[in-house]
Amino acid sequence: MTLDLIIVAALIILGVLFILVEIFLLPGISIAGIAGAVFLIGGIAYAYLFLGSTAGNISLAASAVALGGTFVWLLKSKSLRKISLDTNIESTVDNTNLQKMAVGDTGIAVSRLNPIGKVMVNDIVAEGKSVDGEFIEEDSEIEIVKVETYNVLVKRKESGMHPAPPEEATRPGTIHLQPGIETINN
Repeated sequence: MTLDLIIVAALIILGVLFILVEIFLLPGISIAGIAGAVFLIGGIAYAYLFLGSTAGNISLAASAVALGGTFVWLLKSKSLRKISLDTNIESTVDNTNLQKMAVGDTGIAVSRLNPIGKVMVNDIVAEGKSVDGEFIEEDSEIEIVKVETYNVLVKRKESGMHPAPPEEATRPGTIHLQPGIETINN
C-alpha cells in the first residue's frame, strides 16, 4: 500500500509539473501538456483503481489544490520575471516613402490585392489595401484614395478610354489610333 501511495503521489507531482511547464514555458499544445495531463489523470485513476474510491477522491482533490496552489504561487513569485522578456521595443517602421505618395497618384498592383497586397506608385513599393474590399489583380492600374500611416487605400483606376465614334460619324481621312484619340491624315 505504501508503494501505491508513492506511485500516486509521483504521478500527480509529475503531472502538475508538466502542466505548469506547459502553461508558463511552452505555451500551446506540446508534449509537456499532453504528458502532464496523462500523468495527472493516470495518478488519479491509479488511486481509484488500486486504493479505493476514498483515496481516489482525496487524490483528485489534492491534485486540484496542488495545481491551483502552484499556479498562484508561480504567478506571485519573482521567478517568472527572471526568465521573461522585459525589454520594450522602441523602434518603429520606416514609412517615409508613404509621405511621397498623395491622393490621386496612380500606379500598378505589384501583387494581387486580396484585399491587401503590394502596389507600386511613383517607383515606390508599398502595402496597398483595396478601399472597397474588391480583389484587384496583379498588374492592374490603381489610384490612391487615401494615404494612411502604414499603407495606402487604393481603388482600381477607371480606364479613361471612351468608345470609338460610330462609323458613319467619322470624317474621311481620319485614323483612329485609340478610342477617343484621332489623327487627321490629309
